[in-house]
Amino acid sequence: MFDKSGHWTPLETFDDFDNGISDLIELWSGPTTQSLKESALAHFKADLEAATLKWVDNRAKTKKYAAIGVELAEFEAAVKPS
Repeated sequence: MFDKSGHWTPLETFDDFDNGISDLIELWSGPTTQSLKESALAHFKADLEAATLKWVDNRAKTKKYAAIGVELAEFEAAVKPS
């Protein structure tokens, strides 16, 4: 996620994503600028896609990352403007 200076730290492990989805929700709930929120979401999605592709042949890891993908989709649906 983004650190205090605004630098993105790539997410790589399942724990990174598991913690990252919570951080992403917290970021969107706070007073952060819309551009930073959208940037964090885009980075998160890109990192998740890369991780999913990396573990495509590992069924157990694929299921874990798919679960994060479901949470992300639910989050996106909740923050999407009506």
